[in-house]
Amino acid sequence: MKAVILAAGYGTRLQRDIQMDQTGEFQHLGGIAKPLLPIGRCALLSHWLRALSHTAGVHSVCVVTNDLYHEAFQKWAQEFPNVKTLNDGTRKNEERLGAVACLQLAVKHIGLDDDVMVIGGDTLFKEDFSLRAFTERFAELQRKDKESNLLLSYQCKDEETSKYGILEVDPDLRVQRMREKPLPTETNSRSACPCFYLFSKSTLPLLDTFLKEKEAGPIEERDAPGTFLSWLIPRRPVHVYRISGRFDVGNLPSYIECDKYFKEQLKNPDIYLL
Repeated sequence: MKAVILAAGYGTRLQRDIQMDQTGEFQHLGGIAKPLLPIGRCALLSHWLRALSHTAGVHSVCVVTNDLYHEAFQKWAQEFPNVKTLNDGTRKNEERLGAVACLQLAVKHIGLDDDVMVIGGDTLFKEDFSLRAFTERFAELQRKDKESNLLLSYQCKDEETSKYGILEVDPDLRVQRMREKPLPTETNSRSACPCFYLFSKSTLPLLDTFLKEKEAGPIEERDAPGTFLSWLIPRRPVHVYRISGRFDVGNLPSYIECDKYFKEQLKNPDIYLL
């Protein structure tokens, strides 16, 4: 399989927080793309690449970035020979293509001949997550149905449902529906869905179909990767793999929380994500 890391965002909330921070403690992070921020002992993305390079079956990685940060990503990628960076050509947030279009760009670059793991470039998971176990579960589903797809979910708090895409699943852990940022009273589910998916190669051509349907609509209809996922669920088998939680580096407090976990609480950094 191949992996695509979506890293073309501009981190506007985080950069604003850094500029407004009165302590001056985080000024050195100004102008750094979120996926390249130092988390613990290395850049956020380096945690993924070190694990992916030891994961059987993942033989290439494509990182989609924007023109503003492309040079920095190229410099970072020199450490990882199996990584290719792909420039989406934009230089500011108002020009962004949206995550689904960036995924389509990557798929056209790497081809439709393999299953694709999709990873949000600003996301890390708690220590119980295992790439090996996740890919083994995907292989098990594929043996039953080659059109199957697999994604992660974790239990969020009641007051957090309005922040995330919430999955409603049946007893066999097949997704029946995804609700985008519902109120707690609008769904009984608390299964939040981070940006980490494994799409079968038969699913990938549907990216073109989805974007063609949405091309006349506002960018919000195709910006977050969950918009494609919600559209996909009635059309292809989608299953969940449960984990305990994630880190979503969106602003300065979430960055501080994530960095602290990796510096003080991560028990086995050498096998993290494996």
